[in-house]
Amino acid sequence: MSRINENQSSLKRFITELSFSANGEVAEKKALLLDADKISNESRFDELYAVCTTLDKNISDIIHINKMRWQVEAAFRTMKNEFKARPVYLRNDDRITAHFLTCFLSLLTLRIMAKKTDGKFTDEELLKTLRTMNVYHLRNLGYLSAYTRTPVTDALHEAFDFRTDMEFISSKTMKKILSNIGKA
Repeated sequence: MSRINENQSSLKRFITELSFSANGEVAEKKALLLDADKISNESRFDELYAVCTTLDKNISDIIHINKMRWQVEAAFRTMKNEFKARPVYLRNDDRITAHFLTCFLSLLTLRIMAKKTDGKFTDEELLKTLRTMNVYHLRNLGYLSAYTRTPVTDALHEAFDFRTDMEFISSKTMKKILSNIGKA
């Protein structure tokens, strides 16, 4: 009798492999059996979650910190998937640092937008909208909107106190909008 796999996160740990013959002797034939005792024993811990830490904090602080982990994980997922933070095909340390700084600043900007729009939109909705929120530059005249208004564009306009969707925008006004967004 042998265990298939002792990895604590693998379901295979509940399977036992038996080798036997028609006479009950150890042989080449094999059978896989569920270890009901092990399943029953582990079921005592269902719906329990344990955290081991070296932090010298009180229990409520540790629980609070642990609950915030999902935000860190979501941030890494966004950086990886939306901002292409990985893999990095750069060799120069300065360029690698610049790449990750750009990704970090993009994530920070996204979080500010999410907060200023009261968390009404997902990261994906905000990024999709930003990627399609184009304006045409008309030489020596200004800018003209090249996107369709949506609830997301309206929320961004309201949150950052600018409008680029309803009228022609002079170059001077566009500079003012960009300057004000930087201050927000």
